[in-house]
Amino acid sequence: MISLRKKKDFTAEVFTSSMNDIMFFLMLFFIIISTLLNPSMIRVSLPSSRSSQTIQKKEINLTMTKEKLYYVNNTQVPFEALESELKKELAHSPEAFIMLRFDNMLPIQDLVNVLSVGNRLNSKMIIATSKSK
Repeated sequence: MISLRKKKDFTAEVFTSSMNDIMFFLMLFFIIISTLLNPSMIRVSLPSSRSSQTIQKKEINLTMTKEKLYYVNNTQVPFEALESELKKELAHSPEAFIMLRFDNMLPIQDLVNVLSVGNRLNSKMIIATSKSK
């Protein structure tokens, strides 16, 4: 005897053929966004300047936040160890200069203290500014 009834066993299926396309576009989106952002920079409000100059040499970034935290190439360093850390960085690349990124709300004495450290190391130092409007 032949059964004419349909089987009522349904199986759930997930069609994943379009998942490859979605994952590709998400990956592409995040790669593009990550190149536009520079997460290695510490946010400081730079002083403004009317003239600007772009330099394409090896640089050592020295950042000081308004909370008086010092960062050498995105590594936090106490002020007492600043000279030895800069000396170590300059030993790796002697032709490099130190790019100073100071918050514009800091007193000038803090800048002078760091400049004196650079003077003792005989290094070239440049102060980063933002373009005035």
